[in-house]
Amino acid sequence: MLIELKRVVVTGIGAITPIGNTVDEYWNGLMNGVSGADYIKQFDCSKFKTKFACELKDFEATDYLDKKEARKIDRFTQTALIVSDQAMLNAGIDKEVMNPDRIGVIFSSGIGGLITFQNEVMEFAKGDGTPRFNPYFIPKMILDIAAGQISMRHNLRGPNYAVVSACASSTHALMDAFNLIRLGKADIMLAGGSESVISQAGVAGFNAMKALSERNDDPATASRPFDKDRDGFVMGEGAGMLVLESLEHAVARGAHIYCEVAGAGATADAHHITAPHPDGLGAKSVMNAALEDAGLKAEDIDYINVHGTSTPLGDIAEVKAIQQVFGQHAYKINISSTKSMTGHLLGAAGVIEAIACVLSVVHDKVPPTINHFTDDPGLDNDLNLTFWKPQERKVNAALSNTFGFGGHNASLIVKKYVA
Repeated sequence: MLIELKRVVVTGIGAITPIGNTVDEYWNGLMNGVSGADYIKQFDCSKFKTKFACELKDFEATDYLDKKEARKIDRFTQTALIVSDQAMLNAGIDKEVMNPDRIGVIFSSGIGGLITFQNEVMEFAKGDGTPRFNPYFIPKMILDIAAGQISMRHNLRGPNYAVVSACASSTHALMDAFNLIRLGKADIMLAGGSESVISQAGVAGFNAMKALSERNDDPATASRPFDKDRDGFVMGEGAGMLVLESLEHAVARGAHIYCEVAGAGATADAHHITAPHPDGLGAKSVMNAALEDAGLKAEDIDYINVHGTSTPLGDIAEVKAIQQVFGQHAYKINISSTKSMTGHLLGAAGVIEAIACVLSVVHDKVPPTINHFTDDPGLDNDLNLTFWKPQERKVNAALSNTFGFGGHNASLIVKKYVA
């Protein structure tokens, strides 16, 4: 028996990022080419190789959450609850009217409660070996707790779980939510991710891998995708959420529709634990899979928000893949890396960048890639990498790429909603 797939639309958005604590602030930051990078304030990093990151600005959890509630949850869950409130309000979801059994949550993180884990273990190490741990230690730390906390906060009893695939986590969450709705398993899904690991363990761990930029003399320009002198990514933190909804349900309740989710793809590099395939084979296959799922041709894509982390190998491999998938049309597409402004939000990167794609489709504007100073001879510089300034153009369809350690690849396509 064939199942008729339902159309899925975006009806709500929430975001808290290093360049803005609301969706509007985030979009304005992107349009104005704001860098979220600055010297780290969350801990003393004087002895660390990297002394900067893209931290949240003017953020106090108790400005949004009850003080007692905020103390019981890790920072990654705090931001998750904040964006869930934003997105629910933005979508106009009336919890008193809608069926909670048909509304679910898939909310992810690449690492989860690392700050909680680090602090508890460090406190234990200072003692005499007697185990004195906070009773909230495990519930604060585990990755799935943000999804669970969101469901309890809003009494949502539909499908509920977390997806963990490193930096591809929140794109996989969006893809799963999309598929659950179009298969008729839910009417509304809250999907996205959060990450807050700017800590001694987080920064030192990524430094040990030689993954982070060490441009300590100029943090604001350290995240420089496609630049010849890029030297690693800049760690970011924050959260994002999209409210996905079946078209028929959205129309029936008179919801505002931002755009339609067209399709998604997921593949693996099967190559290396951290490095991408040098020819971009996994990236190529995931973009092709997303196009096929969406029923679109390569020529239908107007904008690609690339993974573009500002690493020497990653940027080149992704550009190679784009040229293989899109051929001559690659020169007609706007390509940009918003990580040049937000830094790399790890497990939350996918949803934050999907939001950039949604807003590009809505506003017909493409956010820039900032911090470009020197062309990389290893890249085709005839491509439109949207350096420094946003560009106005018709954006009928946009593609977002996210790739994670372990070789996880995910792509999501959104397009203008046509009734």
